[in-house]
Order: sequence, then structure tokens, then C-alpha cells
Amino acid sequence: MKILLYSMNFAPELAGVGRYSGEMAQWLSARGHAVRVVASPPFFPRWKVFDGYSGRAYRKSDWQGIPVWRAPVWVPSQPRTLARMAHLLSFMVSSVPLLLAQLRWRPDVVLVVEPPLFCAPAALLFSKALRIKSWLHIQDYEVDAAFGLGLLQGGRIRRMALAVERWLLGRFDRVSTLSDAMLRRAEDKGVAPVRLVRFPNWVDVRAIRPRPAGAQGRGGVADDYRAELGMPSDAVVVLYAGSLGNKQGMELLVQAAGLLGETAGIHFVICGNGPGRAALVDACSALRRVHFLDLQPADRLDALLGMADIHVLPQRHDAADLVMPSKLAGMFASGRAVVATARPGTELGRVVAGRGMVVPPGDARLLAEAIAQLATSRTRREALGAAGRAYAEAELDRDAILHRFEHELRRCVAG
Repeated sequence: MKILLYSMNFAPELAGVGRYSGEMAQWLSARGHAVRVVASPPFFPRWKVFDGYSGRAYRKSDWQGIPVWRAPVWVPSQPRTLARMAHLLSFMVSSVPLLLAQLRWRPDVVLVVEPPLFCAPAALLFSKALRIKSWLHIQDYEVDAAFGLGLLQGGRIRRMALAVERWLLGRFDRVSTLSDAMLRRAEDKGVAPVRLVRFPNWVDVRAIRPRPAGAQGRGGVADDYRAELGMPSDAVVVLYAGSLGNKQGMELLVQAAGLLGETAGIHFVICGNGPGRAALVDACSALRRVHFLDLQPADRLDALLGMADIHVLPQRHDAADLVMPSKLAGMFASGRAVVATARPGTELGRVVAGRGMVVPPGDARLLAEAIAQLATSRTRREALGAAGRAYAEAELDRDAILHRFEHELRRCVAG
């Protein structure tokens, strides 16, 4: 097959959503498919074009034998609502010439990764003009999230945005997303069940493996992280690694860290970048046992996750079932217990239950209590971590998921 990947966030060298697009492209290419990529220069989660890339010029490069075209994009230093929309619009317009440049190549399918949904109209026009298949993969219901998190307001604007989203989703030959709850939401938005595909985020269970817990037997780069941050080797490390934006509810973690104070040698590590980072650093200025790391490269992800004794996954209640956090797969694969904030009945809550502890969103006291319970019980931590690792091996293995995805791609192209 010839596959055109239209993904604004394509950053294989980093951990996060951009890495999934890169791994998928690389895997499909290794299977003998011809893959091309149209993307923006990487900017997320720092909201600044990375060194070595240009936000003002078209660039073409070769990554792992895959041609990658990058379109200019305007990146706001403060990604507020109107600035975000202008940012997305700039890529939608600048990427159109790169789509037109693929007309002679004539791919079998154009695969769009959302967010942003702004890319959908151009991709649909491109696919209809060539009479080829179109596939939309939803990582995040950005329209619902924008209204749920208060980034956009107004009943008339909401109805109009949802109507446009519904119309666009109904025009794709296939729509895939991460979880059963997100599939049900797509069906509620009018996508016929026969066109829906479950395509979860995955983890390379061979690259991310459990490391010995506790002071005995650590060693390697995980110990380097502890030394770099000035933490004792026997500290109980609570780790959050991911973007620092609006959906994460990171203020709750700061409150929990404040409530725990010096309890049982617990140290918190917040690893990531994003528009909320500066406020978090300021809020933690008086908390001696809260440490910050910049977003780490993908080749250090195993060591980073292995540094933790407990992973924490805060999530705002109004983001429930709008996204299944991609970071959860790595947490499970690392063999460490997880504490997540989720309401009963949400898919995140069901997945974490039995492999970690689930507490209600918005309750810092209960979050602190759950962390304290795990910090004082290594046996329970290890049992929950082993259950998470088993789930990752059985349900989240990269090769198994991508084989199923490849099969669905073939079915889509075959009509």
C-alpha cells in the first residue's frame, strides 16, 4: 500500500503523541508499505519550534527511509484560545501545497491524525479528488475538550462546532480511536459502527521493562536521574511524565504534594513541558521534595519510568472519556503501581482498577492518602505493578496492535 500520513504532530525523537505517529510510520515502512508524511515542524509541548527546524519555510527530509515534508506554521508563545485557532489555521493553509504535491504519487489512503481536526477538510478534498480512501484517527476529541474545559463557550458556537465535526466525521471511510468509550462517542456523533476501528496507543514491552525496585539493585540511568535531582537512593519517587496543559489537572498533584510534605521520604518528580509549567514551578517553590525535569528523549523513556516507585495520572473530571492518556501504556509496562484520578464508570477508571488505585478527580486529600498508602507498602506496589505489566503484555503490545491496524488498513483500501 501507499500511505500518506497527514499528522501535524510528528516528532519521533520525543516521547508522547508525536512518537506514536513516528513509530507507526516506521513500522508500516518496515512491512514494505510506501509511507510519506506531511507534518509541521515539531513544537509540542514546548510551544516553540524545536532547534534544527523552521517555522517559516517548507522543508523536506528523510527519516528512517520515509520522506517527511514539513509545512510552515505559526506557533504562539501563549497558546490561548484565539491564538490556538490561528495556529491551527496556519498549518491547515500552509500544508495544502504539500498535499497537492502528492497528487502524482496517488496514495491508496490518506491517514489523518486528530488533533487537529482542522486538517480534515483538506484531507477529504484530497481523497475525493483522487477517489482514494480516507481514514481519521482520533487521539483527542478536541471540540468536546475545548468546551468541557472552558476554552470555548457559548451555546450557539458549540452547536455549530459540533455540527461541523459531525459532518466531517461522517465523510471519512474509516474513523479510529483509542478506547471503547471513545468509540461510543464517535458513534454518538453519527459515525456508523461498520466504519469504526479500535486503535489504542501501544507500548514496546521489549524496550520498556520493569527495573528492580528500591535501593537494592537500581543502578544505571535511573540512578543517574535520582542523583541529578538530589534525591536519596531510598526515596519513594512519585512520577508524573507528560504534557503540562489544561486537561491534566496538575494543580491537584501540587496540592497533594503540599499535604504530604516530608511524609515517609516521598519525592515528587514532574517531567514535561507545556503552557502550565511556569505556574506549576511557581506553586511548588516552597516544596522541597518536588523536582522538575524537561521533556526527555524517547531513548531515555525506559530509565525515566524506571526511576518511579509510583506513577501518578491526574485527570480533570470534565476530560473523562474524551481521551485515553497515551502515557498510561508506558506506566503499565514499567511494572510500577499507578494512582489515577477518574470517576467511577469511566474507561480510565476501569482500566486502572486492579493495576493501581483510583481516586475521584478534584480531591487532593484522597489523592495524597492513596500515594501515602502505596509509599508505605512496597508489597502492594509490586503486586499492582506486576498486574499492570501483565496487562501491557497482553493488551498493549506494539506489534500486535499494529498488525491489527495493518489488517484494517488493507480492508479499507480493498473497499
